[in-house]
Amino acid sequence: MANDMPAHEEWHFKVNPWIAMIPIMLSIFMFALDETISNVALPHMAGSFSVSQHESTWIITSYLVASGVIIPTVDFFCKLIGRKQYFLLSIVIFTAASIMCGISTSMPMMLVSRILQGIGGGGIMPIAQAVIFEIFPKEKLPAAMSVFGLGVVLAPIMGPAVGGWITETYSWPWIYFINIPFGIITFYLSLKYIEEPPYSLKQPGVKMDFSGFAFMALWLLSLQVVLEKGNDNDWFGSPWICRLFTFSMICLIIFIWIQVKKNIEKSEPLINLSILKNHNFLIGTMGQVVLMGVMMASSSILPSMLQSLMGYSAFMSGVSMMPRGAGCLLASMLSGILVIKLGVKPVVIIGLIVLAAGSLMFGEINTSIALANIAIPNLTFGFGMLLTMVPLSNISCATLANEDQTNAAGLQNLVKNVGAAIGTSIATTMISRFSQIHQMTMVEFLNENNNVYVERLNALTSNFMSHNFEYSTAVHMAQGQLYNMLKQQATLWGYVETFRYFALAVALILPFVFLLYENKRHKTGL
Repeated sequence: MANDMPAHEEWHFKVNPWIAMIPIMLSIFMFALDETISNVALPHMAGSFSVSQHESTWIITSYLVASGVIIPTVDFFCKLIGRKQYFLLSIVIFTAASIMCGISTSMPMMLVSRILQGIGGGGIMPIAQAVIFEIFPKEKLPAAMSVFGLGVVLAPIMGPAVGGWITETYSWPWIYFINIPFGIITFYLSLKYIEEPPYSLKQPGVKMDFSGFAFMALWLLSLQVVLEKGNDNDWFGSPWICRLFTFSMICLIIFIWIQVKKNIEKSEPLINLSILKNHNFLIGTMGQVVLMGVMMASSSILPSMLQSLMGYSAFMSGVSMMPRGAGCLLASMLSGILVIKLGVKPVVIIGLIVLAAGSLMFGEINTSIALANIAIPNLTFGFGMLLTMVPLSNISCATLANEDQTNAAGLQNLVKNVGAAIGTSIATTMISRFSQIHQMTMVEFLNENNNVYVERLNALTSNFMSHNFEYSTAVHMAQGQLYNMLKQQATLWGYVETFRYFALAVALILPFVFLLYENKRHKTGL
């Protein structure tokens, strides 16, 4: 049975694994931070490049698509030039592309730079995850995975705050220039402390699955366009969205068929899908896809809500996410201990319950709350997220052989990227549709038969007339102000309901946790 396979072969790094962990975590933090650091700086970049706010979102999308496309090729490039060499090359490309982003003078130049940055960053996460599973002995793996999970979750949370502060204090190019010293330090430490196991060295006769890569790239690119433009074009009410989505699904089916065929023929597939036969890997990956969608969607819509409904600045909306980072930090210190004492499944279940509770707490907010009232839900959300993701990631790969870790990490990070994109798109659509529904429901109360409405209307009319406005003008302005308040409440209601659905999505994972294979080895990190 696949789940009975030993997770760790007897091979160990010569250096202290915690020393090797330093460049690994620096590289992860750089890559994950740049997923969100541009978010709050988009208006500034749109002005610099003379493009619309909507067009500027491609600065984010291009990075995500490029990293998503390159992730499945990581296993091939590791075999082609050696895993350590490819890891170093990825750091160089990422750092050089960061310089290009900072000096970009036009939108096309920025998009090319961000694509190159995504190509470099895409190779970092799978390799880092695979190396961590190899260099740590089984009794220390829970603690190592807690640190890894902290970087993966904390960096995107810090991104808006760091980006907002740098943009307001200096200028937007510096959100990319800060990668330069970290890139240099990471390259040096990786070169010095990361070793190469025998099975990750350069292999002769490696062939690239070009057909699989082509259809995968077409699938991801077309899907990202559908997700990016769908809500603005009424989704499947738009003929061109329907055609593009159909094209995307055809490319996905062809891609999967090519991979299955190559696996049967014992040739070199881009992704070895046979790894999905591993029970824990399949269930754990499915859970992480949903969690990634919830995490990235909530990280996107919460700052947007604070800015649009409560008048927060870009920096302050980013700061509002910091308690979530504190929750992640607290969970990272406890998760390893809890896994050893309770086991993986109980910790995942506790994390899911806490995460759902945090989502429900967001479902009770209103426009009268202060920044402090956001802190507790964010703290709870961050604690539950990391407490769930770290042991779930651990158990999903724990029964895989070391030589399968790079391929597994590549596949897992690919589908997690897709999950993040889909989750963010669904959340944006839900807010828009829920807001419209509630606006249509609430507008019925703006009539003369509603005593509360009449009372508010008369009070506002009197207030405007006291400022020397004519009666008809004052009435019109009062009606306009009441309608704007209604739209604000309807929009808030849309956000609130979306957060409640996050709790439902998290709850749906719970039954599958009980299907995970766990034995005594998992309590020690295996």
